[in-house]
Amino acid sequence: MMFGLGMLALLCLAWLPFAMLLHPLLPERWARPLGRRVIMGAFRIYLHFLELFCACRFELAELDRLRGDGALVLVANHPSLLDVVMIVSRLPNAVCVMKATLMDKLLLGAAARLARYIPNNASIRLVLNARDELRKDSQLLIFPEGTRTTAFPIGPCTPGAGLIAHSAKVPVQTLLIDFDAPPYLGKAWPLFRRPSLPLHFRVRLGRRFEAPSDAKVFARQLEAYFCAELGSGEPCTAMAREAMS
Repeated sequence: MMFGLGMLALLCLAWLPFAMLLHPLLPERWARPLGRRVIMGAFRIYLHFLELFCACRFELAELDRLRGDGALVLVANHPSLLDVVMIVSRLPNAVCVMKATLMDKLLLGAAARLARYIPNNASIRLVLNARDELRKDSQLLIFPEGTRTTAFPIGPCTPGAGLIAHSAKVPVQTLLIDFDAPPYLGKAWPLFRRPSLPLHFRVRLGRRFEAPSDAKVFARQLEAYFCAELGSGEPCTAMAREAMS
């Protein structure tokens, strides 16, 4: 598993000089699809490595059904750092909302900027940039909890996804990530801690919601839906329990 992480870092480093060079040179209409397809390919190579050598199993085929669906806001629960890798490995036109600090990291920043990923450091700018990407038929990936899950099955959801979907007038597609517990590379999992193998991850397509009219109400509905699908027992937040009642 540690060798796999090292290989992923090498893939990022191999693409780094090209991404840095191409970002100022290529027109956006060429840079965006190139950057996203390279990231998709690198993530797919990493997951294949984990399957071949690390006794990991990934069930991701349902994501392929989204490829021809055009603009969507994709929302998922977020148990692990592998969540982005799994989802983006199957979607050639995915754009991620990233922590702004990661955009400045050597391994990730240049590739993310070439692919036109969106930093989360300015709420209004985030919504406007996300709306622009959705109008270009991108599929926007955002985790409504805002961070990896700490209170399973789902933490409090923020209104960000609803605001973006409302602004762009596009549907919200839920993705349900099933995982072994405790989740490998979860919030409380140190990067170099050895996991108990084999590991099994699955991403399912959940309900598709129409663009909401009220982002705060939608955040409660979304949280309630994830609670119901992933296990409606404790700990679901009081807000979600109220929405389910």
